[in-house]
Amino acid sequence: MSDEFSLGPDFARELDARDPLARFRERFDVRPDRVYLQANGLGLASREAEAAVQRAVSEWKERGHRGWEDGERPWLATAERVGALQAPLIGAAPDEVVATGTTTQNLHVLMATFYHPQGRRTKVLADELNFPSDVFALQSQVRLRGLDPAQHLVLVKSRDGRFLEEDDIVAAMTDEVAVLMLPSAIYRSAQMLDVAWLTRAAHERGIVAGFDLAHSIGVTPHALDAWDVDFAFWCGYKWLNGGPGAVGGLYVNRRHFGRAAGMTGWFGVAPEHQFDPELVYHQAPNARAWSLSTPHVFSAAALEGALGVIREAGIEAIRAKSLVQTRYLLYLADQLLLGPASAWSLGTPREDHRRGGHVALEHPDAARMRPHALERGLHFGFKKPDTFRVAPSPLYSTYADLWQAIATLRDLT
Repeated sequence: MSDEFSLGPDFARELDARDPLARFRERFDVRPDRVYLQANGLGLASREAEAAVQRAVSEWKERGHRGWEDGERPWLATAERVGALQAPLIGAAPDEVVATGTTTQNLHVLMATFYHPQGRRTKVLADELNFPSDVFALQSQVRLRGLDPAQHLVLVKSRDGRFLEEDDIVAAMTDEVAVLMLPSAIYRSAQMLDVAWLTRAAHERGIVAGFDLAHSIGVTPHALDAWDVDFAFWCGYKWLNGGPGAVGGLYVNRRHFGRAAGMTGWFGVAPEHQFDPELVYHQAPNARAWSLSTPHVFSAAALEGALGVIREAGIEAIRAKSLVQTRYLLYLADQLLLGPASAWSLGTPREDHRRGGHVALEHPDAARMRPHALERGLHFGFKKPDTFRVAPSPLYSTYADLWQAIATLRDLT
């Protein structure tokens, strides 16, 4: 790695000069007074996202209620249309994806469908490093079955508090487990799990496999169909740049089409029956069956605009640049922060295939340093008690940003 990079702002500018995705930066609202490295918390606004929201407002003004069915983008088709735009990012067919709900809501909807404790198979297998909301939702789902989460929600332990070992996960796949539910990337450390291998191991043991893609979709390619994943869900406001509170998304493998959705609402009905007066539930024949309610049109519009930028750049190119960016961050950290006498430590895997889109840097005084970093215009994600998550977007973050960020952390230490 030391042969690949050099220190100093001039080298950072050289990397920027030959960056094939540099042209996308001007499409985002990048402010000159800040270095924004929080793409895994909230992506920046793009011109396309803003224009899409303005277009939706104009349609509301012009068409009123007719906007649900009229025009080039009728609102009633929003969930499926915006879902289909995300399908290439996760290696799915368009009808296996729907834009709906939020991360936690979609987890509840999917677990209500796939978690059916029977006989010895009563347990959900998850992990202790997942984002707390997922764990809270899983506890709730276990309790709704009249079971005790302390006994029926198994959380795989981390050996070091940072990472999970896939061997430990597989070892916990006993004949008492009904559903496996894991993150594709751990939100704190950016460790990428081997989704394909874990899914295969789960299926060999009769376990349904689902994944939370919130910290990987939009920055890392996936192949959910090829990996035979049963279900997945995510948010739209991190790497997808869909704006605060953006509509989430979910995936259901087509071999589960026809399975009764565990939670239902009018938007899970087949479109041709949506306005039938009879109280007969005609479930949609695709992933739409797992949506519940009317689409959030403005939220979905922002995400639809943002997805156009990602599609234009290409997810493979985005991943390629992301890996270079995080390698460069690791190099800078090695040279300027880490060392035998340093209080800094690295909380992210060094191997490319195990690393997502950010680098976690740990320091016991990180909480003290955070406001001083903000005063200097540096925006990092901070996780208690000691972790900065440095998350550059391949679409708008420069290598000069990364140099400035790590050099400033050195000065603040």
